[in-house]
Amino acid sequence: MSSDTIADIITSIRNADMARKRAVRVASTNISQSIVKILLREGLIESARKHRENNKEFLVLTLRHKRNRKGSYRNRFNLKRISRPGLRIYSNYQGLPRILGGMGVVILSTSRGIMTDREARLEKIGGEILCYLW
Repeated sequence: MSSDTIADIITSIRNADMARKRAVRVASTNISQSIVKILLREGLIESARKHRENNKEFLVLTLRHKRNRKGSYRNRFNLKRISRPGLRIYSNYQGLPRILGGMGVVILSTSRGIMTDREARLEKIGGEILCYLW
């Protein structure tokens, strides 16, 4: 794993979705737990549970897939990392982007914790844009 845990989470979920895996295991950190809570609340994953193995904690995420496997397969998750260690992207609450006209979700890190763009607009606070989900 690299030093960018958010990119690791996003890449693991995206790869598991493309490979049609039902579950994916990601490292358990405070940031990853906050992002997983948002994914659960938005309905993009079914469940998450903690798993301990060799004195390391992991989060096991159960992905939500369509039951019908016939025909072509469309990816369920479209995740894009925006702010990264080499280039941080910040925005105030008025300048937060609207993904797909508000149907997508922007996850950002604020002074009050990690939250979605809708919550940040309600609380009128900005922060670092972490990723887009649609």
